[in-house]
Amino acid sequence: MKLPILPLTLALVSVCFISTHAQKRKPTGRQTREIGNTAVVIDERLSVLRMKPSLFADPIQRIRRGRRVQILGSTEADGVKFYKVSAPPVNFGWLQSDAVFAKFRSSDEERLARLVQAADGFERIELAAAFLGMYPASEFRPPILLLYGDLLEDAALKLSRDANVRLSRREMSASAAPLHSYYLNFNMLDRYRRLGVTFLLNPATRTFHYNGASWREIVRKSPNSTEGAEAQKRLDSLKVKLERRTAS
Repeated sequence: MKLPILPLTLALVSVCFISTHAQKRKPTGRQTREIGNTAVVIDERLSVLRMKPSLFADPIQRIRRGRRVQILGSTEADGVKFYKVSAPPVNFGWLQSDAVFAKFRSSDEERLARLVQAADGFERIELAAAFLGMYPASEFRPPILLLYGDLLEDAALKLSRDANVRLSRREMSASAAPLHSYYLNFNMLDRYRRLGVTFLLNPATRTFHYNGASWREIVRKSPNSTEGAEAQKRLDSLKVKLERRTAS
């Protein structure tokens, strides 16, 4: 299911130069207020921590998605804005501001919603999880919750196929361990667990299913919305899938 188009306003920004010696601007009052705040690294494509505020400066490391940094200062160079950040436990450096998202920047809520729409694969799931963690009261939360659940149920079907190929029936039968425990310890579940996702198993059909937490939140908080009706349909379908006694 595609996330509904959100009422987002896109601005086109033309950068006319890129120079290692671009003139740095003095911090504005707004930039000064950024200092001391924390932000979360989301866009790993831009998350290179550098020795100096320049796209040509030596890299220290690429900071992984989900890492929190503290903003110590800001400046502009090479056509982009840089934050001077501390990245515990040991690193300090300069990070392109577009790599991070923060609650003190009001535009970031819509920016991250757009990024969720544009992504695909597991990255889309990670970005949706990041949005839901950062913006509990967002107007975009219901459609993203709905999308998140759909993405995870699609992932569950793929995980089921992979588990049934990789788990040897003969080896499992030779062990005294319960069959379902092999499935629920399947190593490909690990990266979803790190996001706080729970998959259920129907032992009769040997299939995983998303536990429906995001859909239940919609039904609980927005029962009369379009998303609430759709979420209830998915929960009803999930119940049928978990009670199925034979593979379809």
